[in-house]
Amino acid sequence: MQLTTLDWIFIGAYFALALGVGLWASKQAKTDSAGYFLAGRNMPWWLLGISMVATTFSTDTPNLVTDLVRQQGVAGNWAWWAFLLTGMVTVFVYARLWRRSGVLTDISFYELRYGGKSAAFLRGFRALYLGLVFNVLVMATVSLAAIKLGGILLGWPGWLTLLVTCSITLVYSVMGGLRAVILTDFVQFILAMIGSVWAAWWILDLPEIGGLDGLLTHPAVVPQLSLLPDLSDANAWIPMLLIPLAVQWWSSYYPGAEPGGGGYIAQRMFSAKDEGHAVGATLLFNVAHYALRPWPWILVALASLVMFPDLDALREAFPHVTEDKIGHDLAYPAMLSLLPSGLLGLVAASLLAAFMSTMSTQLNLGASYLVHDFYGRFIKPEASERERVVAGQVSTGVSLVLGAGLGLTLTDAGQAFNLLLLLGAGTGGLFLLRWFWWRISAATEIAAMVISLAVAAYFTWVHDALAASPAALVPELLAWQKLVWGTAITTFGWLASAWLLPPEKREVLEAFVEQTGVSGAGWRGFGSATKGSSVGRGLAQAFLGCVAVYGALMATGSFLYGHGLRAGMLAALALAAAGGVLLLHRKD
Repeated sequence: MQLTTLDWIFIGAYFALALGVGLWASKQAKTDSAGYFLAGRNMPWWLLGISMVATTFSTDTPNLVTDLVRQQGVAGNWAWWAFLLTGMVTVFVYARLWRRSGVLTDISFYELRYGGKSAAFLRGFRALYLGLVFNVLVMATVSLAAIKLGGILLGWPGWLTLLVTCSITLVYSVMGGLRAVILTDFVQFILAMIGSVWAAWWILDLPEIGGLDGLLTHPAVVPQLSLLPDLSDANAWIPMLLIPLAVQWWSSYYPGAEPGGGGYIAQRMFSAKDEGHAVGATLLFNVAHYALRPWPWILVALASLVMFPDLDALREAFPHVTEDKIGHDLAYPAMLSLLPSGLLGLVAASLLAAFMSTMSTQLNLGASYLVHDFYGRFIKPEASERERVVAGQVSTGVSLVLGAGLGLTLTDAGQAFNLLLLLGAGTGGLFLLRWFWWRISAATEIAAMVISLAVAAYFTWVHDALAASPAALVPELLAWQKLVWGTAITTFGWLASAWLLPPEKREVLEAFVEQTGVSGAGWRGFGSATKGSSVGRGLAQAFLGCVAVYGALMATGSFLYGHGLRAGMLAALALAAAGGVLLLHRKD
């Protein structure tokens, strides 16, 4: 593979466009912290929704999908498809509550929902943990994918790929804040979608693949095609389908799919014009993320089984890639290396755009935590708006260096995915219930956080060593078994603490109810809310929304597989469910 002048023109043009849009947006940005971190709270739903989708589509996303498809088949994608349940509950139950809370970050929520020193400690600690430690880990995972992309498509060493892309990202992120991030996200999403669809189309037409029919009948591909795992094999359907749908979606805190909404999803809701725009943005995000984007990646992943059937084939084709970066996730950029001149440059630019979109969002989000919830709350409360913005710009630069540096040490996208799931295992139920159960306190959250971190540390660094010891002190556990045990231990721990530890003061709880309008059995005795729609109706809409999106996702797959009748039935189901959502919405 050799990039031509035309390829470099496409890549260079994208870099110039991203920088130009970012700099233009920076001139429109306000200089106060709300303007810098929330784009003035006046962004429309469609732009925010596209921004969410763009952020979730990072360079590591198609790599992760490829890893799953090659090792577990198409059904392996339920590991992330299950997070749609989280997303739809956020749309129809939590989006209005978050927008109504009036906070600048979801970390600020702690001193709205709780009171006293424990709430302050929780806010400060979570600001450092999510704004620095967790955020750096997320940026490292997407940096790893960019490194592999640069090594395969550009022939660049990892440090050079990160130096070029991160420098441009840093410029517009620092100067324009969230407004620049959102506007560049729009451009990056369009480019990324064009690149992924066009690449899949071209790859399917390769003589070795033989079109869609040739792909779907190839002996290496046929065993991987099923949309559901083998339901007669418990070792397949339990970890691939049951655990994601029954446990993972509500128990784990994962970027972009936080139970109850959080992170950059919450940040986009805070920056919406009003509650309606917050709901519309999150709905657009979930429809596009799960129903619109996956199939181009899946088709390329399946095609990679024909061109690079195993890791040895990847090693042979790319001898310059270091051994620690060889994994099944490498197959996606490997397939892109087969693209012709011009298209190769466009696709490379689109994936670099996806990387920069995610990095810029994580940078702004992490800076908002560090500045608003730590520096401005504990270090220098009297800081002026200008000082807060400058502090945000400094923390943006520091976080970028740490995230990119850590990315140079990681080896596998699946490795990082499992670690992120395990880190938050069991805390998700608390994030869902803290809006609707008065017994949950700051002490409950602290207990959940401590237990979750201890459990993750044990399963990550201690358990495997004990299981591998000659004495075999504990049995070996698979990744999904660790997730279940971590969830069970953490959930039991925080539920016990909710009952045993004292609740928040009544005046704190009443103020929270008044501000957000929450209602339900968990708030009986604290006044009645009149602002919000029924939780039951919201859950019904969430259920129907999941049916609609899953129906559309499966209908597309069935159509591609040539199962016309099944595709039509699933499409009809999706349309009927979407109609049910609209009918319930009119009753709000």
